[in-house]
Amino acid sequence: MQKKAQLFTSKEDFINQYREECESLLSKKYDELQPQERYYVLASLIASKAKNFKVDAKKGDKSVYYFSLEFLIGPLLDNYLLNFGIRDIVKEGCAELGTTLDDLIACEADPGLGNGGLGRLAACFLDSMAALGISGHGNGMRYRYGLFKQEIEGGRQVEKMDNWLEHGFPWETRKNESSVLVTFGGQVVRHQDGERFWFTQEGGEVIKAVPYDVPIIGYEGKTVNNLRLWSAEPAEENFDLDAFNAGDYAKAMKFRSDVEAISQILYPNDAGEHGRILRLKQEYLFVSAGLQTILRSFEKNYGEKYGDKLWEHLSDHVCIHTNDTHPAMCGPELMRILVDEKDVDFDLAFKIARATISYTNHTVMPEALEKWPINTFRELLPRLYMFIEEIDRRYRDTFPHDRDNWQEELSQTAILWDGQVRMANLSVIFSHSVNGVSALHTGILEASTLRSFYELSPELFNNKTNGISHRRFLGNANPKYARLICDTIGDGWLSDATQLEKLEKYEEDPSFVEEFHKAKAWDKQRLADYIKETTGTALDTNMVFDVQVKRFHAYKRQLLNVFKILDLYNRMLADSSFQPRPTAFIFSGKAAQSYDFAKEVIRLINSVADVVNNDARVNQTLRVAFVPNFAVSSAQLVYPAAEISEQISWAGSEASGTSNMKLMMNGAITLGTYDGANVEICDLVGEENIKIFGLRTEEVDALRAGGNYWARDLYDRDRQRLGRIVDELVDGTLAHLSGNFNSIMDELHVNNDHDLVLKDFYSYVDAWEELTEFYGDRDAWAKAAIHNTACSGYFSSDRTIREYARDIWHIDA
Repeated sequence: MQKKAQLFTSKEDFINQYREECESLLSKKYDELQPQERYYVLASLIASKAKNFKVDAKKGDKSVYYFSLEFLIGPLLDNYLLNFGIRDIVKEGCAELGTTLDDLIACEADPGLGNGGLGRLAACFLDSMAALGISGHGNGMRYRYGLFKQEIEGGRQVEKMDNWLEHGFPWETRKNESSVLVTFGGQVVRHQDGERFWFTQEGGEVIKAVPYDVPIIGYEGKTVNNLRLWSAEPAEENFDLDAFNAGDYAKAMKFRSDVEAISQILYPNDAGEHGRILRLKQEYLFVSAGLQTILRSFEKNYGEKYGDKLWEHLSDHVCIHTNDTHPAMCGPELMRILVDEKDVDFDLAFKIARATISYTNHTVMPEALEKWPINTFRELLPRLYMFIEEIDRRYRDTFPHDRDNWQEELSQTAILWDGQVRMANLSVIFSHSVNGVSALHTGILEASTLRSFYELSPELFNNKTNGISHRRFLGNANPKYARLICDTIGDGWLSDATQLEKLEKYEEDPSFVEEFHKAKAWDKQRLADYIKETTGTALDTNMVFDVQVKRFHAYKRQLLNVFKILDLYNRMLADSSFQPRPTAFIFSGKAAQSYDFAKEVIRLINSVADVVNNDARVNQTLRVAFVPNFAVSSAQLVYPAAEISEQISWAGSEASGTSNMKLMMNGAITLGTYDGANVEICDLVGEENIKIFGLRTEEVDALRAGGNYWARDLYDRDRQRLGRIVDELVDGTLAHLSGNFNSIMDELHVNNDHDLVLKDFYSYVDAWEELTEFYGDRDAWAKAAIHNTACSGYFSSDRTIREYARDIWHIDA
């Protein structure tokens, strides 16, 4: 599984370098260091090697700059040891020094740079670009604190500060000399000299954006790219000495505090005006700072070659890819810099921007597309708004009026409408490519969410089904299974995930199946130990491990899963002959700080766990565990141990999903709706190796369009089973830990069950019972599980990036 070491000639060479680094970095001998210090030195040593490997893109090469507000990169040490092919040497060297590599790896904090699938996708894409030798670099924000550290108190989610930088981040390098200035507010002043006129933005708040660079190491260490993260600092010190001397220390430091707040926390609570302005500042800062440095580098590298035609060649060498709408300002900001600072004609600047920028959409629901109030936007970014306003005016003036229903199409596609700046429309208008992230999702964009844009310019749209880093989520996360695969088919799958197909011939091989069971048992025990340590909940590893781990949101329907558990619990109490397959139901994920409904579902899960786990009549058959503070590190324990993968969003709501891919890759069988990438999983593994239930997308659309769904009817029709579950939300059954759940009841009755929990309930429970019955045939289950792994190579992010490179960025990969 290990390639030839490129950084250390031998175990002894590693030990010598490691000891020298301890004394050089911390002025201590190895034996004097605490585990956290030993980790820090080891990571610093590997990071320094990575920086020495880094080679700038040669002139003539085309570089991709991936703009994303999130990069959920996860712990890096273990992944980079694998990618450099030195994990075995380092492991043996650490053992000889008297510690274990796993203990050092456990010291690494999860970088608080992302939250969910959007950020993890961006991290996987960086991994794959480096692995494929593409000059591909990330551009994001360096958050001082992550979203939050989730703790559970009294069953409730409690948000604590995620101080992930507490012990430093050895992978980053501050590049103060590459800092740039970003301006908020102020006034736009018009200047004129004869017939020539120009604008400047004067006054306002000038911020220094300081970059921190993190090396992105490709597999086998052949390419080392860069993730650039921006931190906000005062452009010049503005310290109120008089206030300090008067004892008003808060006032003395207020300016610095206000500036640094921009990069303090991932996704500030935007329920209030101050939070929304802070969020908009984050989005503009990383866009403007990133573009300034890209253009500065491009001008330095190609200015002499192209002369006066320099900027017309930008798209020949630079691809700017925007991950969802958070970087939507890339288009107008690129124009602003070209027009105001590089003296490029307005029309040419728009042409250059559109040729350079591409956009990935992650949202199928129109109401979830990002929008900003015009007044807020214009006051904070007055010059940028002028470019947006002018592009919107020209778009309206040139809109084809000979189309049927053109007024409706214009209202759907204009950037400025109803007092808002619509960021998705801004992204489309400034992009030469717009892609969805699964076949179903792209179809919905074309038919519904962005239908008017698609009908106007169908050539813009394409699909790029998401992928994941198989090296991290199978190679690193599941060492027992990964070793078994390498011993069976070789380690070529680490560089070419399609080679996992070779496992198909071993699906019924008795020796391989037996070793698969052993690997899964080890994974389950490892997770059970972690859950016991972190929550106190004991799980029987002989139970089925049924897993739903993802961000909490109504459409992802964790509530439906809870209703299934309550149904099983009620039926067991009512009928002693009813004995479902013994199952441990494992949940994990965070709810946004201001998302009250999602937080209530977390509280409900913990209340159900309290009831079920403490009821001796059922707790040998049913167990419920909520794993707090879901992160990449804990995910790497959960995915390998899972046997049932819950992917139960209502059809047509999930853009793609990536946990479904990670779980199937590790041999879990999907229980899901025909939604997102579940559709493609089904096509690949065959209907006999997945369990699909519930309404299809067209059925959901018809149900909503018909207006004849009334959730209360389902409740009234079956008061003994489904109705009882709903009643238990408010009748005190689940109130012991933290009270009743009236708001969830209201979502079902008052809001008419928008997410169709009651509508899909019976189909879902029936599917779960059929799937767990199938679990009883261990060899048949293993065959299906191994088949899922064998078919999962398609979902490698390497494949996804090759498609981006071929169809959007026009780069050989």
